[in-house]
Amino acid sequence: MKVAVWDTYVQRSDGKKMHFDILVPETLKEESVIYAFGKNYLKEKDVKSAEISTKECEFCHLEEAALAVVSEIEKKGYHIVELENCD
Repeated sequence: MKVAVWDTYVQRSDGKKMHFDILVPETLKEESVIYAFGKNYLKEKDVKSAEISTKECEFCHLEEAALAVVSEIEKKGYHIVELENCD
């Protein structure tokens, strides 16, 4: 499965900047849905943050997804790759 990678940076309330990628099926183009996935991830992490929009989250590239990623996307609609300050 080809996935779209949305590069996302979010300012946390403690001043640190989180960096994570939101992976979605390449056919998903609706930004509001992708932003909602990011907000859901932040809620799961109990991170208080500002808005997620084109300023914080933008399309980066397409790539072939690993089987574990495909499985999660089929269940949840998306997959998160934690990169910086996601603890």
